[in-house]
Amino acid sequence: MTRDTSCMEITAAQFAQIENCLPTQRGNVSLSNLQVLNAILYVAEHGCKWRGLPKRFGNWHTIYTRMNRWSKAGVLDRVFEQLQRSQVVRIKIEAVSLDSTSVKVHPDGTGALKKTARRPSASLAADGTPRFIWLPRMLARP
Repeated sequence: MTRDTSCMEITAAQFAQIENCLPTQRGNVSLSNLQVLNAILYVAEHGCKWRGLPKRFGNWHTIYTRMNRWSKAGVLDRVFEQLQRSQVVRIKIEAVSLDSTSVKVHPDGTGALKKTARRPSASLAADGTPRFIWLPRMLARP
């Protein structure tokens, strides 16, 4: 049985260069920050769903929860910036925005009743943030 290894997986020595960007682990944790970071890199590289993570990374929900927390706190931005600066992993993040004006409607959906209660505002900020699909791409192997 061959082990599926990721090109963007980082080693313990490489992790030591960016460890200061991550929060200190507290309490009884089942996964180290290195394991979680490698799982996040795996999802970024392969574009799989969180539930599709290989079992070797651990519980997908634990990894997703920690990634979500790190993302909201700005930790992932610092980590990826430091990974780029240290040339441990070279990736480029691209964003694709989908808008209902560019998506064709199925013929069955054209006759639906319109909702008139909500009126779009003139301000984009009032309508909420746009939805993005992040497409990480590996630039080159370090």
